[in-house]
Amino acid sequence: MEKHKIVIDGSSLSIADVALVSRNVEVKVSITDSAKEKINVARSWVEKSIVNNDVVYGLSTGFGSFKNKVIKPEEAIELQLNIARSHACGVGAPFTKEVVRAMMLLRANSLAQGYSGIRLSVVEKILEYLNHDIYPFVPQQGSVGSSGDLAPLCHMILTLIGEGECLVDGKRVPTADVLASKKISPVVLSSKEGLALSNGTNAQTSVLTLAIYDALNLLESADVIAALSVEVLMGSRKPFDPRVSKIRGQLGQIECANNIATLLAKSPIIDSHKNCGRVQDAYSLRCIPQVHGASRDSITHVKHIVEREINAVTDNPLIFAEDDCAISGGNFHGEPIAQAADFLKIAVAELANISERRVAKMIDPATNDGLPAFLMDPSKGGLHSGLMIPQYVAAALVSENKTLAHPASVDSIPTSANQEDHVSMGTIAARHAALIVENTKNVLAIELLNNTQAYEFRSENKLCTSSTWLYDEVRKFVPPCDADRPFYLDIERLRDFVGSRTIYNYLTKNVPEWRFA
Repeated sequence: MEKHKIVIDGSSLSIADVALVSRNVEVKVSITDSAKEKINVARSWVEKSIVNNDVVYGLSTGFGSFKNKVIKPEEAIELQLNIARSHACGVGAPFTKEVVRAMMLLRANSLAQGYSGIRLSVVEKILEYLNHDIYPFVPQQGSVGSSGDLAPLCHMILTLIGEGECLVDGKRVPTADVLASKKISPVVLSSKEGLALSNGTNAQTSVLTLAIYDALNLLESADVIAALSVEVLMGSRKPFDPRVSKIRGQLGQIECANNIATLLAKSPIIDSHKNCGRVQDAYSLRCIPQVHGASRDSITHVKHIVEREINAVTDNPLIFAEDDCAISGGNFHGEPIAQAADFLKIAVAELANISERRVAKMIDPATNDGLPAFLMDPSKGGLHSGLMIPQYVAAALVSENKTLAHPASVDSIPTSANQEDHVSMGTIAARHAALIVENTKNVLAIELLNNTQAYEFRSENKLCTSSTWLYDEVRKFVPPCDADRPFYLDIERLRDFVGSRTIYNYLTKNVPEWRFA
């Protein structure tokens, strides 16, 4: 696909595509001609059903527990408006622009498969909003992750019909004012369209898609950062010997061990102490392949689920025009996303857990093999605290991750007068997963703050090539710590560095043996 253009067809969107569109407002989105044809075929079936007065859920009936309430033909359009208005009742802070853009993209992509019975003009209106950088106000809380993300998606629908609010420069502005300023007209919903737009897993999936995109990047960064920690802590490369991981057979472990062994193969600092007499390293060093590798396997599993879901049809009822029927099913149920998000939470939290242990080891003279306390020049220690408190921060983030990692998918509260008697809580799970990813970026940033500072006391021996590059990159924006300063600024800069694709791109270009998740 072109760098600044994504063309959707309902079935070929990638995780990287979603990240590109959500995070770059200059990227324009359009729809293929074949998808347009499929949309039109399904819409023709809906219009024929209206003429025939067929009884179809959500088309000629009410919603949820009102499923047996027949709606008069002349009330069909009002029915679709009412679902948008009544269901737009989310609360809390709004989703970020990137999440909302992803949500709109995924909703349009799902509709593009032609099983929803919506008009092409409505799908194109969603893309028009995307392409004109319109940011609907969508509160984060209020979805139980079944019957789709009803509340979040209905906030989006409100903006499509010219109601509700959008966010402009951080302020909530009536949608009508935003549309007027951009000279864009709202849509008038017709039969089936309110339901087609609101039934779907696109809010939870958008959050999880961006979280998994970032988690995949963190996997590679965590390995590179950990390798530098092994070096400055005078660790051994023996635990990364491929023979060790081969006889266990866990793929993620094998890949992680390969990656770190590749980096450390020619490390002068490790060679400098090969006869030191130490028998074993602490688990936070020796078991990196086992822990990072387990997270790698889980994150890869989640990636595959997300890849399927971003190209899924998740509304109800589904229109099978070629078979002349509509089927009420349960594709709107968020359980696949809920469980996947819970897996991701655990996997990423463990990257942070073991990272924090390496940080704690580096600042403790009892365990850091000769480094000064809190990585501060001993002549200044006491007057200056050094890197004492960043470890507190890492500990706090790791502890917070533990509470967030509690699975949301095992919970269910019946809704809609027990018609919807099992729900997924997928949106909650995805939101928590995204928070854990952000926390873990900060923990890895703190590890990078510490291990680069530790090298200031080991510089008589050179690092491996990748660690030298990493150290040099960090020193471009974070100087060594020779006196106390407000470290939050350093952590912020390092967090952005860890969250960027800088390390990923370095590996792509310079380490051909690297095995990416």
